[in-house]
Amino acid sequence: MPAVPSNANMREEGSQTLCGVPFTVTSAEHISGGSVNGTANGEEGIGKGAAKAMFRIAVVEDEKFCVNQIREYLERYEKEYGAEFVMTVFGDGEDITDGYDGKYDVIFMDIRMRFMDGMTAARKIRELDEKVVIIFVTNLIEYAPKGYEVGAMYYILKPINYFDFSQKLKRALQKVEKKDQVYAVIPTGEGVQKINISQIYYIESQSHNVLFKTAEGNISTRSSLKDLENTMGKYGFFRCGKGFMVNLRYVDGISGGNCIVREEKIPVSRSKKKEFMHELTNYVSAL
Repeated sequence: MPAVPSNANMREEGSQTLCGVPFTVTSAEHISGGSVNGTANGEEGIGKGAAKAMFRIAVVEDEKFCVNQIREYLERYEKEYGAEFVMTVFGDGEDITDGYDGKYDVIFMDIRMRFMDGMTAARKIRELDEKVVIIFVTNLIEYAPKGYEVGAMYYILKPINYFDFSQKLKRALQKVEKKDQVYAVIPTGEGVQKINISQIYYIESQSHNVLFKTAEGNISTRSSLKDLENTMGKYGFFRCGKGFMVNLRYVDGISGGNCIVREEKIPVSRSKKKEFMHELTNYVSAL
């Protein structure tokens, strides 16, 4: 991530200042370069590109061949266009609707499944989530008119063709990104660095500095968690203890006295645990 000259005029209209770190709200117009390596257990890979956007993809499909093909196409798309995907697989419509948490950006949905068909699952999801992009992947083209009832964006016919898949995925991701994004401009020894705050995993206190753990690497700047706490809290961050502030978007679970963020264990203090669980529950419910 290239450094911006320290004398650059970063104070755009509508920006907010966080301890000398301006937050600029800007609309995304296109998908920036990067990579994707989704797996069935939600692991992700990072590919080339100066800036990467991460998307959560759900695949609701009972055919292993089709699941593997979508995974392969996502990996190929990563290399070509540079988004980062976290892929979660559900074997039936019933599996994704049971306890649906609204964290997905795009859902690839088969229609004919054993227990709950994709059309029924899509209706249930729409009752809870109006924003997620639903793409049906099926050989049942006769269901196409019904797709409009659940706001499906596209149909992809089996067998899946990569060109068709990639073009529809690109437009789906553009729709996901057509919303205001917030960027942090962080002073460093070389100047300043600009990063989308949605790409910050957590912030760690280190003596008189704070370390931003991000999708682009680590960024250190002179500040304190106390200085950052109020403003970052507006964007889904929570101070879970004396030395850490986590982005609730990336909290994958709780283990003992820790929360799991990108496979790292971040300590949650006893005094903060009840409040942390409350904030995490509210965050997930609001997605």
